[in-house]
Amino acid sequence: MSVHVGILYSRIRTDEKLLLGELRDRGHDVEKLDVRTLEFDVGEANEALEGLDLVVDRCLATSRSLYATRFCEAYGVPVVNSNDTAEICADKVKNSLALESAGVPTPATKVAFTKEAALEAIESFGYPCVLKPVVGSWGRLMAKIDSRDAAEAILEHKATLGHYEHKVFYVQEFVPKPGRDIRVLAADGEPIAAMVRSSEHWLTNAAKGAETEAFELDEEATALVETASDAVGGGLLGVDLMETGDSYTVHEVNHTVEFKALDEAVDVDVPAAVVDWLETKAAAADDDGTVLGVTH
Repeated sequence: MSVHVGILYSRIRTDEKLLLGELRDRGHDVEKLDVRTLEFDVGEANEALEGLDLVVDRCLATSRSLYATRFCEAYGVPVVNSNDTAEICADKVKNSLALESAGVPTPATKVAFTKEAALEAIESFGYPCVLKPVVGSWGRLMAKIDSRDAAEAILEHKATLGHYEHKVFYVQEFVPKPGRDIRVLAADGEPIAAMVRSSEHWLTNAAKGAETEAFELDEEATALVETASDAVGGGLLGVDLMETGDSYTVHEVNHTVEFKALDEAVDVDVPAAVVDWLETKAAAADDDGTVLGVTH
C-alpha cells in the first residue's frame, strides 16, 4: 500500500534524510512540511495537510511540535507521535509523574517553585544532585550540583532568566551510573534497537560526544521499555535507562527521538524498521475508519 506521508520539520537533519530516503525508496508519496512556513487556522484546515494518510512530527522546537500536532488531530489527520504523548514527554515533570504512576523505577525527583524551596529540596538529596530544566533536550541547561554554594549560584541564575519555566525547579537525585546510559528506540513499546552511550562526563548524550555501541536488552530492560512506553501513551519513542547495580532506572522518555547515532551503532536498519512501523500505523488508521484527509 502506498502511503501519503507528511513530514513536519523545522530543519532537515541526517535523521530526516534517512527517513525520507527510506519512504521514497518504498514508493511512498512524501510531503515535506516546513513548520516555519505553515499557518494553522482554528476554523479551517490547512490545505498542505489535505489527503495525507499520516503526519510524522519531526519538529525541533517543543512549542511548535505541541501546537502542530494538536492542529493535525483537530483536522482529523493521524499524527505520530500523538499530541497527548508529546505533552507528557516534552515536560520532565509530566514525564516523571507518568513513569511513577505506572510503577516504572525512575530517579527520586522533587519540584519546587521558589529558590528557597528548591534549595531545601537540593539539601534533602545531598550532594551531588541534579537540577534540570522542565523542558529541554540534548543535556542543555542541566547542572550537577556539588555544593551549597553552587546550588545558591545556579538557583539565582535560573531565577533571573525570566521565562516561567525557569521558575519551576526540577531537582533529581544523582544516580551513579557506570559511565554510560542506555538509549532504546521503541515503536509502541517494542524495541527496534538499543545502544549504550559512554563518556567520562556525567552527561552521556550522543549529542555531547558520547561514544556509542550496540546493547543487547535483557528481559527486565525490555519489559521496562514496554511499560514506560505505555505510560506516556505509546508511539515512536526514545527510552533512556541507567544501570543501577543489577537493575535499571528509566530517567526519561523522548517523543521526537533522533536515531542517526543509533543507526550507526547497531546492525539493525533503523530507518527501515521505523518505516515498517509507520506503514502499520497508516494501515491501522485506514482500517479503523480514521479520517485520513481534511475537510473544509
